[in-house]
Amino acid sequence: MDVLASLADGFAIALTWENLGLALLGCFLGTIIGALPGLGPSNGVAILIPLAFTLGLPPTPALILLTSVYYGAMYGGRISSILLNIPGDEPALMTTLDGYPMARQGRAGEALALSGIASFVGAFFATWGLVFLAPQLVRVALLFGPAEYFALFTLAFATLGGIASRNQAKAAFAAALGLGIATIGVDGQTGVPRFSFGEVHLYDGIDFLVAIVGLFALSEVFVFLESHRGDADAAADKMKIGRVIPSLNILRRTTGAMSRSTVIGFICGVLPGAGASLGSFMAYSLEKRVSDKNKTFGTGDPRGIAAPEAGNNAAAGGALVPMLALGVPGSGTTAVLLAMLLALNITPGPLLFQQNPDVVWGLIAALFIGNVMLLLMNIPLVSLFVRVLLIPPKYLMPAVAMISFVGIYGISGSTFDLMVMVGFGVIGWVLRKLDVPLVPVILGVLLGDQMEKNLRRAMTISDGDWTALFASPLAIGLWAFAIIGFVAPILFGRFFRMKHREEDVGD
Repeated sequence: MDVLASLADGFAIALTWENLGLALLGCFLGTIIGALPGLGPSNGVAILIPLAFTLGLPPTPALILLTSVYYGAMYGGRISSILLNIPGDEPALMTTLDGYPMARQGRAGEALALSGIASFVGAFFATWGLVFLAPQLVRVALLFGPAEYFALFTLAFATLGGIASRNQAKAAFAAALGLGIATIGVDGQTGVPRFSFGEVHLYDGIDFLVAIVGLFALSEVFVFLESHRGDADAAADKMKIGRVIPSLNILRRTTGAMSRSTVIGFICGVLPGAGASLGSFMAYSLEKRVSDKNKTFGTGDPRGIAAPEAGNNAAAGGALVPMLALGVPGSGTTAVLLAMLLALNITPGPLLFQQNPDVVWGLIAALFIGNVMLLLMNIPLVSLFVRVLLIPPKYLMPAVAMISFVGIYGISGSTFDLMVMVGFGVIGWVLRKLDVPLVPVILGVLLGDQMEKNLRRAMTISDGDWTALFASPLAIGLWAFAIIGFVAPILFGRFFRMKHREEDVGD
């Protein structure tokens, strides 16, 4: 098959000492970043983007490093969830429900190893899904014209809040803010400066890397400075690791949970805007309905760990499908990866598989290699990653800030960009205080320009007839999904959030 031949070429690219070393480094750093409460994969990738540029990495090695960080952080998010009852990131929230009770029973090592195995299963099969589904989606994407692309971008924004969103209005506000930031600069069609306020540096618009590093990395520094998080020491010291290898009986009991959750997680990942949080939540909810006959979920049931871990890692792989094939990120972290591709002058979308096959297939092969590395690394190094939780924020946060400043200055050489980055850090801190999601802002900054261009092209082709936006069956279908995706969480979100809170407390 052509796909398997392309994948073999990808392994030839990925199996070099440089790329293997970068994959190993990315997996290690990603696991540590994921383990630290609050950082998560989006922040991890955003923090290391400047490092990739500072090292002068070519496109394929740079993406291998960052996607390894992505997968590693998805693995690492479970460590603080299980040991401290503090989710490393949002998708790891469901793991706390059974992971922490299991750790309190003296089975922390078993819980960590089981979550590592479930993560491997979810990510491994999701990567196979990426191999076979992304090239097929490319064929569908070739049917897209300007009107269809505009509808697709609208769908991405409409579904961004998802069922897990606390407030659709805040998600809509964040998307509008991102789109507004994307309009800063010289209008590509008329040549007139917009919202530059006479500042020459703004004529080229806001660099999305500056916005991403400011919103994610620097805002995290401000949050840490405000909250002085340092309560992990005593809890981590008291926790007993216990045996590290789960028994065959537990693996047999959790096989069904891993299988079902992998499928659900992958589907959630492929849906634009749904991402790993929804994959984790849906996987846990379904598994509880299917398997929890004796009401043991929430008390340390191994299936309550296997389901969300397989679900969120499968969603992480699924989210790469629309990003590579359509140029529309399926999650917050893939939005950051999309920014990296654009910064490397690589445009994701239908032609990516034809124009840059070495980048795509080298990346996919590296995902397989990274998954194996993560499985082999995570089980023996459990005790080391636990010690990482004891790093005081007063040492960690200055390092994050230093990497951000040095990296951005290394990319642009502009002190103005550093001031803009600090400004975005403050904005990100304020938005987080107001519980406004940051991902829609980033998506608006990334996709706003393309969204505007496609709208204008559609209007130019139709001579100003706005009904051209709904002229094709494909466009109508996308608009229908967009409306359903925006309205459904408003109608059903209250029910899901109530269930979510009940599961948080436990039965």
